[in-house]
Amino acid sequence: METTNERKRLLTGDRPTGKLHLGHYVGSMKNRVLLQDEYECYFLIADLHMLTTRPQKEHIDALRENIREILLDYLAVGIDPQKSTIYLQSAVHAVYEMNLFFEMLVTLPRLTRLPSLKDMARAADIDDESIPFGLIGYPVLQAADILMPRAHLVPVGKDNMAHVEITREIARRFNNYYGDVFPVPEGMLGDVPTLVGTDGQAKMSKSLDNAIYLSDDEKTVIKKVKGMYTDPNRVRADVPGTVEGNPVFIYHDAFNPDKEEVEDLKARYRSGNVGDVEVKEKLARAINAFLEPVRERRQQYEQESGYVEQVIYEGTLKAQALADETLKTMKKAMGLSGIWNRISRKARERLEKLGE
Repeated sequence: METTNERKRLLTGDRPTGKLHLGHYVGSMKNRVLLQDEYECYFLIADLHMLTTRPQKEHIDALRENIREILLDYLAVGIDPQKSTIYLQSAVHAVYEMNLFFEMLVTLPRLTRLPSLKDMARAADIDDESIPFGLIGYPVLQAADILMPRAHLVPVGKDNMAHVEITREIARRFNNYYGDVFPVPEGMLGDVPTLVGTDGQAKMSKSLDNAIYLSDDEKTVIKKVKGMYTDPNRVRADVPGTVEGNPVFIYHDAFNPDKEEVEDLKARYRSGNVGDVEVKEKLARAINAFLEPVRERRQQYEQESGYVEQVIYEGTLKAQALADETLKTMKKAMGLSGIWNRISRKARERLEKLGE
């Protein structure tokens, strides 16, 4: 069943485990901002997903501040609450029920084959024997999130593309069993699906402490860029270096809008005519130029008392209403609502007779 609005719908979100970084921006957030006028956008703060690897009380206690930080990052990069709906996952209770129904439509072997789940477990220091049931079911809950607004498009990072495929399978299976209820959503990767960390690791990550955050100040960015991993075989500036796979140049390609400067640096780096100091100084300048308006908007929203809370409150109310509508449509298609309606009608008729 297609949505009634002219615009198609988009959904994506983030776990509230702390501030967002440049990897989040190139992986998904850039597309969110660009697509706000084209799609009806829903962005969730995925606090239930956070519990799959961080169920301890101290992590839950940190949620309030983490949610606020993510909201500020959203607003700072240009997500407009007048155009997009931002909401809190755990407050949309219909998603819990949708998750239960969808669990019946996917097999355990299908889920355990996903390498991303083991990667998440390792990042959280969880061994294979201690992986919780909730983490195995992470992609199913994601499917409930995506299908709740009957989304057509899901901007994600590379790690989550396999999870979108699980959602597509669940949507097709539900439609096959019960009728045409859900669109089959498409995943969308960013221009840089996975941004390497400043230490050269395969992924920028909060847990690896190799991230440049959207909220980092100018001096912090300069310090982090100065310490970035480059070509380990290049011991002097006059030694030809490798550009391909070099984190400094990956970041130049992603954040330096002066393409002529980037190509000049690459050519001189390959021929041994530029030092890492100059390359990094120009990268730091480019990243700070990108982040400066983000910092200014963030500061503005930080000073508006209660505004962040208002944004997520109003967005969550809207999401709750939409989720209830979707769940009602699902249960009607499945025939579950008819069973309860018949039982309750018969029971009321009997009780009315007994009361006469």
